[in-house]
Formats: sequence, structure tokens, C-alpha cells
Amino acid sequence: MPSRRSSFLVHGLSGLLALCLAGVPLLAQAQAPSTPSAERPRVGLVLSGGGARGFAHVGVLKALEAARVPVDLIVGTSMGAIVGGLYASGMSADDLEREILAVSWGDLFDRREPRQLLSQRRKEEDFELSPVLMLGFRDGQFVLPTGAVSSRSLEMLLRRYTLSTRHLASFDGLPTPFRAVATDMETGKAVVMDHGDLAAALRASMSVPGVFSPLAVDGRILGDGGLVNNLPVDVARRMGADVVIAVNIGTPLAGRETLGSVVGITTQMVNILTEQNVQASIATLTPNDLLLAPPLEQLTSGDFGKAPELVKIGHDYGKTVADALARFSVDAPRYQRWVATREAQAQANTGRIGAVASVKFEGVNEAHAARLATALETSEGRRLDVPTLERDMQKLAASGDYERVDYTLTRRDDGAEDLTLQLRENAWGPNYLRVGLDLRTDFQGQGAFNLRISHNRHWLNDSGAEWRNRVQLGETLGLYSELYQPLNLHSDRFVAAYVDANLRRVDLYTTDGDMAAVVQRQGIQVGADIGWPMGLLGNVGDMRVGLVAARRKVKPELIAGLMPGEAQGSLVWSEVGVRAAVIADQLDFANFPSQGYRAKGEVVIGRRSFRDDENSGSFTRLEGTATGVKSWGVHTFNVGARFAYASQIPVGAIDEYALGGFQQLSGYRAGQVAGNYLVFGRLTYYRRLPWSVGVARALFVGGSLEAGNAWTARRDISIKDMRSGASLFVGADTGIGPLYLSVVSAPRGYTGLYLFLGRP
Repeated sequence: MPSRRSSFLVHGLSGLLALCLAGVPLLAQAQAPSTPSAERPRVGLVLSGGGARGFAHVGVLKALEAARVPVDLIVGTSMGAIVGGLYASGMSADDLEREILAVSWGDLFDRREPRQLLSQRRKEEDFELSPVLMLGFRDGQFVLPTGAVSSRSLEMLLRRYTLSTRHLASFDGLPTPFRAVATDMETGKAVVMDHGDLAAALRASMSVPGVFSPLAVDGRILGDGGLVNNLPVDVARRMGADVVIAVNIGTPLAGRETLGSVVGITTQMVNILTEQNVQASIATLTPNDLLLAPPLEQLTSGDFGKAPELVKIGHDYGKTVADALARFSVDAPRYQRWVATREAQAQANTGRIGAVASVKFEGVNEAHAARLATALETSEGRRLDVPTLERDMQKLAASGDYERVDYTLTRRDDGAEDLTLQLRENAWGPNYLRVGLDLRTDFQGQGAFNLRISHNRHWLNDSGAEWRNRVQLGETLGLYSELYQPLNLHSDRFVAAYVDANLRRVDLYTTDGDMAAVVQRQGIQVGADIGWPMGLLGNVGDMRVGLVAARRKVKPELIAGLMPGEAQGSLVWSEVGVRAAVIADQLDFANFPSQGYRAKGEVVIGRRSFRDDENSGSFTRLEGTATGVKSWGVHTFNVGARFAYASQIPVGAIDEYALGGFQQLSGYRAGQVAGNYLVFGRLTYYRRLPWSVGVARALFVGGSLEAGNAWTARRDISIKDMRSGASLFVGADTGIGPLYLSVVSAPRGYTGLYLFLGRP
């Protein structure tokens, strides 16, 4: 059987022979330079799609400028449409390179906005569970999210770059006339976009199936243009091009080894469709035209993080074909006149942005729109500020309710602007389901496993009420439900009512670390709060004050004889009190954060009543945690602290103040150190590894130093009695949560191996 390389050579040589017989200039170097005539032919530039490989187009444009080739019209598909459209709108090749290299492409397609911008309710979901599966429930059916990545940030970027074109009647009014090609996903026909919203046209042309959601434009559902015309030479001809410079950066067909998965086969099918129409377009080229094909080799359509390398390849390749480009070039004065004409047209298109005359929402009802408008900084009567408007758009996107968040500006005759905010609710909402798990084992017979299922129902009513539920099965049985209700349109205050029930087995230890008992602990707590978000849209945190009532029971299952007699029976008690809580969270990632902070504090004051009334009385419970993270390059230091205090607790009914387990006094069993008074501190270092694997956002290696203890009575507290632990770990931020494989050790505990999936 021939090898993949020999097969490629056979097909490549046969294709080369066919194209040469047809008179097509396959290789740019084969073209003999010729002197431009007095009447210069109209040059049409055609840029193909190819995902990240399209960054090479920028390098080719730099080479065209260096060779003084004036481009009279541009046609592009997918990434070729984005690069070509921005160039046609007046940006120079250097402008394009500078802007493209300034973009963090690795973060641009994240489905979620930067974590710091999320409301506190959305942030807390990161600590509830890491989802193995996410789906929605709508109209009686389970629905998966559409699109593998988000295009919101890309749309905002395109909107910013094309803002000066918003008033043009057609794309012929751009400094260089332009067309973008997309596919009508209902009819399968090519759609040539020559007018309207330029940013939307560029985004629609790059709606890669299974990656970006299709876009509705003028009543049609548009997908990636590469499906039907990835190298639209014919469109350039119809626009009046006398000669065509076609740049093909399409992804070649993959080898057999990639066809063992659904993803691989689907990708290959798209590539086959694309390659077939590309070859058909190439066959229409004549000896007067020029075909350019930068040698991108193994670089793929998904290599957005390699933008500098791709631009450089395109530029270097462009310099090697300078002789072929020479026949399209003009002398320096004539080229400068062409540049000046483009600049003048771009300047004429750029008008002063006036005040906001009106703000209108599309895609949501009036009640929703009124609620959303209260969170915006942009308002009627104020001068429009684009950065402020983009922050407003990020706030709307951070809610997680909309799969599309975009805007358009329409200039009035008096110079004022009509602002339209275009929203499209998630097709898989408003019921959101997530399934997650966590597990731990010390490879010595002790471990735990929990399955968690959460349900969030957004927009229960027009004022933005939410209903949040969570079920936990495994080591701990748990049920949580909360109803959250904003108070009114003009206030950030909210009220919340919740119920929290759980049942779990707890190992109790003596102060010497020996197993003393196994107890069953169960409880149910109900509460109601009034709260105030901190920060715009509650993105810093929130504060709450409320009433809480609880009933708890501790029932021994196994007594080792080391517990005092008073602790060997069942204990039942109830609590009623006032609760105050505050939380602030500005971590950039919940797992392996690189910067930011998180602080949480809670105090409960009330009365605790036991069955026999002997131990009844007032109580105080206080707990606080804090985390601060700072990075220097790939090196990250994470400092954490925790303290807790509870009064009037009899032996055997100790509150949930315990240490032990990975990074909670590594080298001790989970819950081995427990008491009514707790102090703990931790210093963690980790370094992001340069390797990339498909199942993880990133890989890390690091370690931690920890110190702390818990005491039953205040008189027992002593700094000299502090315990220590340490860990060395390899970690991965996976799609199902943070995964650690660690060596743990403690002088008064044990040394061993520990596996942890979930949150330490």
C-alpha cells in the first residue's frame, strides 16, 4: 500500500499536470514579469478561507504593498473575508498585523466572558461543581449548546474595526470595493454580501459548521462560505476584475489516521467540500492571473495562537514571489496616489460619533429590556463612548443568558446615533442542567466519590428571578434549593429564600489522631436573606443579612470506646438565628487561578436548643476564608487562609470545622483534625507547563506548604500545637474539574500518594 506521502505526491503531480495543460499559472515563481501598461488592468484580490491559516493573508498583503501592487477590489471567504474586509475598510497591512498580534486569540473564543465580569451567582457555580456534561431543557426537550466556541468576542472586535462603515449604502463605498461570500444553510447556495452590516457579513462568512453558530442576516441563516465557494474567483470577475490574484490558504485533506473519530470524519467531510470548490475555482484562472499558496504545511485552521508565525510565513512567501508580483505593480508616484485615495475615502467614511438618541433592544421583550437597561452605563442623551459600550455588551454576555450579544449604530441626519442592542437568547435555555463529580483516594483504602447535578432556571419572571437547585449523591447526600428575586428595576437589592438538607457519615478522631467513632450527621436548614451586590452587575461579590433556622442530628454508628460517655448517644438540636455573610471573588479562574482574590465571611448569632434543655443557650458561629493569587510569567503563588469559631457545642456534635486531606493539611485523613476553633494557612506554588493536551486547558506542576490546627475548647489553643503538611503535585485543569496526582506528607500524619478530582 502506498504511503500517505507518496499518495500525496501522485495526486499533487497529476493535479499539477492537469492545471498546466489548462494554462493555469499554478506556481507564482513560474510567471515572467511584465511591464504594466499605460491603462492598468483592474486587479481583483481573492482571499480564501482557512481559519487561523488566514493570518497568512496579512503577510501576503504586506508583500503586495512592498511590491506596489494597487488592489482595485477584494473578495473573501471566511477568514479571507475578515482579513480582506478589514483591509478594504481602510486598514493597511501594518495596521492589520498590529491589531491581530495584539489580540489574545486563545481567549477570544471562550464561551464565557472573563470570570471577573460574571455576576457572583455565576461565579459560585464554579465552586458547586465542575461539569462533565452541560445541557439545557426547553419546550419539553433536552438541548445541547449550539456551536463549539463563542463568537461574541470576535463579533465585538469586528464591530469596533468596522464602525466607520455603518452608514454606507453598499460595500462599494469602502476605500476598496469588497464582497464577502457565505452559504445559505437552508438552500445550500452561495450568498454574495455586497451591502448592509459589514461586521455581520464578515462574521457570517466565517460561521464554520460545528464551531460557530450560523448567523441570521436579512432573513437568511448564513454559514461558512467555504462550503460552496472558498476561493471566489468568479465573484471578482463579476465585479469587473481584469486580472485576479488568488491566495489559497485552505486546509488540505487529512490522512487516514485522523478518520477514526466522528470529529475527524466530520472535519474531513467539510475539507472535501471545500477542496472540491477550490479546485473548480483554480481551473478558471488564466495565464494573466496569479495563484499564491503560502507553504503553511502542518499549521492547522485552529492554530490561532500561532498568529505571528502565520503572518511571517505569508510575508516571507510574498517576498519570494516578488518577480511574479512585478507585472501588477506601478511606479512609486502612481502607487502613492492610490494609497492617498484609499486614505481619503477612509477618512471621509469616519464621522464623529454623536450622542445616543435612542436605545432599543432586539430579541427580548419590553420587560426584560427594561431590566437589562438599568445595568448599562450607556444611556440616551449621553455621548457614545465605544469602550463603555463594549463593557456594557460584556455585562450582558456575562449573564450567560444570550448566545449572541451585538449592537448596531444608525446615524441620524442631525449626527445623533440610534443604538440597537441585538440579543438572541440561548436556544438551550432557560433551564440549564449540569452534571459533575468529584473523587479522592489515598491509595490506602480511604476515599470518597460524589455525583452532583445542578439545575438553574433563569428569568422565572420579567424582573429576573432565578431558581437554583442542586442534588448530591455519594459520600454525602444533599439537596439544596434557592429562589432569588431582584426587588425592583431601579435597585440592585434582592431577596433570597433557600433550603439546604444533607446526610453524611463522618469519622471522628481523638486529639492523638486515632479513630474514635463513626457517626451519621444529618441536618436541614432554611433561611431568607436580603442582599446587595457589590460592583457593577454584582461582579465583585455580594453581601447578605437574613434569618436562619436549622435542625441537626448526630447519631453514632460505631464507637471505639475512646469517646466520653456523654458523646455516645444521639444528639438532636435546633438553631434559630440571624446571619450575615459577605463574599468577594475576582479570581480569573476557579481552578489554578493566575491572579486575583477571593474572600468569604459568615457570622451567625442565635439560640441553640437541645432536647433535654441542659445545653441550650445562645451561640455564635464565625467563619472566614481568603485566597490571594499572583503570577510572574509562568510562576504562580497562591496564598490561602481560613479561620472558624463556634460556641456552646458539646463533644460529639462538633460543627463542620475540620482539616485534613489534600491541601487542607496534606498528610492527614479527611476530617482527622476537627474542633470548634480552627486556624489554617497555606502557600501553594505552581508552574504552567508548556505542553498542550486536548482534555485539559493547561497542565501544572507545583507544591504546597500548610500549617493549622483545630481545638475543641479555647483553653486548648496553642501556637506551639500547630500541625504542618506538604504536597508535591502534577495537576491538570480538565473539562471535568481540576485533577491532581500528589505526594503528601505530614510529620504527625502520614506520607503517601493522593489522587484528587474536584476542589481541594
